[in-house]
Amino acid sequence: MKRVRCPKCDQYVTFDETRYADGQSLVFQCIHCGRQFGIRMGVSKLKKIQREDKEPEIDNSDCSCGAIVVIENVFHFKQVIPLRMGENIIGRYQRDSRVNCPIETVDPSVDITHCVITVSRANDGSLRYVLRDGPSNTGTFVDNQILGDRERRVIAPGTLFTIGATSILLRGKDDSQD
Repeated sequence: MKRVRCPKCDQYVTFDETRYADGQSLVFQCIHCGRQFGIRMGVSKLKKIQREDKEPEIDNSDCSCGAIVVIENVFHFKQVIPLRMGENIIGRYQRDSRVNCPIETVDPSVDITHCVITVSRANDGSLRYVLRDGPSNTGTFVDNQILGDRERRVIAPGTLFTIGATSILLRGKDDSQD
């Protein structure tokens, strides 16, 4: 059984996901507030980019810099997005945007260009991750503290940060767990 949360009243609606195929669109009516809302079963439009539930390919190229894991929530399924050396602009997917780490979501609190993770090499050769806000309308939070204007924060693999209502986990190059 799978649960989805009503976007109006935040109550759960439960259904048997095994009865439906990937890509199928479903419409629910909340038994608590009567609101109708829809979901789409487990198919990502960005599957080639985001590789849901798979490890990013780790090699010696510029793509071997770890990944961000967008945690499953009411707005979308878990997504694993590889990071590259340089600026990784994170935001809501929109066609023809300048975002190179798009999150497929309908979360209205995630801006199209919400935040940036800059990946570089430290003096000892290890990877260094620096997070800054986009600037965004709802802010970027690390350890329940909002990043200020022009503030940059060095983060490490395992750091959980929040953009809008979406939680993201930084995974390092050699991390194998989600």
